[in-house]
Parts: sequence; structure tokens; C-alpha cells
Amino acid sequence: MPIVESADGTPIHVESTGDGPAVVVVNGAFSTAADASGIADALVRAGFTAVLYDRRARAGSGDTRPFAPEREADDLAAVIAGVGGAAAVLGHSSGAVLALFAASLGVPTGTLVLSEPPFHFGQDDPPSDLPERLQLAVDEGREADAVTTFQTEGIGLPPAMVEQIRSSPMFAGLVALAQSTVYDATLTRQISTPTAAMREVGVPVVVLTGTDTFPFLHAASERLAEEVSGAVFVEVPESVQHRLDPEATSRVVAAHLRP
Repeated sequence: MPIVESADGTPIHVESTGDGPAVVVVNGAFSTAADASGIADALVRAGFTAVLYDRRARAGSGDTRPFAPEREADDLAAVIAGVGGAAAVLGHSSGAVLALFAASLGVPTGTLVLSEPPFHFGQDDPPSDLPERLQLAVDEGREADAVTTFQTEGIGLPPAMVEQIRSSPMFAGLVALAQSTVYDATLTRQISTPTAAMREVGVPVVVLTGTDTFPFLHAASERLAEEVSGAVFVEVPESVQHRLDPEATSRVVAAHLRP
């Protein structure tokens, strides 16, 4: 299990496969490196090295307090350095927010491929105290409550859907990632709107969205593409309901990395 060390000493679990230019995948909420195996396989078939990692407080990676989004940018920098540099970073959901933020801080991401980043642009933001309430729930041993609160208030899932997930076999895996909900909520609170540095990031930016996805995410993707200097907007019909289609996404990556 390869490990790189972030700037604050946090161990970050990294997996890579393939032979070609490196594409680092940054997952969204409740996702681990293992959850990106489909996109990794598609990237390898397209001729890339797929680099997956567990964001801090998830699966094989560690965690160090206090948290700040800048620490997650350091994690991505360590991953990129550990694999000898990246041709591109593919970020999905909150992972797309993180990737763009990291690039604005000077992390050498290469081309940014940003899939459905949940920027609120200051409108209908989740409650400002959400990260603190999530942390309190985790500290009190109420990890399941942290998960469901994040799902309803942070993501905006309907309560009936949240209850359905809570009663499903997958819920235990989400509970194991409860601490990471604090970090995703903190990241998206701090960066509801892209900063000036994020809008002028200085690397090629491709913004992806499915056509059949949550309207908020489609609108946020379109607006981001309009506001980031030189960004390209691409609709991926095969990606449905905030899920990356591996083959279609890898084709977009290949199209924008090769002449």
C-alpha cells in the first residue's frame, strides 16, 4: 500500500496503474480510491497512468488536526510529487472544488478536468455552522447522525432518500467516512464562490457535466466554465445523476490532453 507524506505529516494512501501520462483522480464526498476503480480502468485503456488516492480521513489515509482546505491541497501536491508529476487532475464533485483550489495555490496539476463542482456562488449555501455541528456529532460518537445530516443539509438529498440509504447495507461504509464530511462541508463553505485566483488559474480547464443530473450542479458547472478564463464546457450525456461515466469521461480527458 504505497504511502506519501503530506506537508503536515499526514500519510496519504496512493494507488497507480497503467503506463502513460499520469491523471490524478480526486474523488468527491463519501468516496475512496477504491470507488474510482472504474474510471481508473478506463483511463488505463485510453493510454494513461491512473493515480487514485484516499483523501485524508478516508480508508487508507490518515488525518491530522486542525483541518483546513489548504491541508488537502498539500495532500494533492504530495500525491502529484510522489508519482513524478501529473498531466492532468480529474476532480469530481467536491474533489473538483479541491482540485481548482489547489491549482490556484500553485499545486502543479496540469490540465484540470472538473466534473460537476458544487459551487453555490453564495446562493442557497448550506447552514454556516454545518461543519461545527458535524464535528460535534463525530466527537460524541454519533457518526451516523453526521452522515445523515451532511446528506440532508450539505448535499440536499430528500429525507426519504436519506432514510432509504440509512437502512441499506451501504450505510456502514458511509459511517466509516463520517469525519470526512466535516472536511467536505468546510471546503465548500470556505469556497462557495471561486476566488479570483481560481478564475485565473493559468492552466487549461475543462468543466464537465452530465445532461441528466441535478439542476444545481449543471448550472454551477456552466457558470464556472463562463467565469474561469479560457475554460471549456463539455456535456457528457453518459454521466447520469452525478455519476461519472468512466468511458465517456476518459474520452474527454484524452481529447483535451492529446493534439
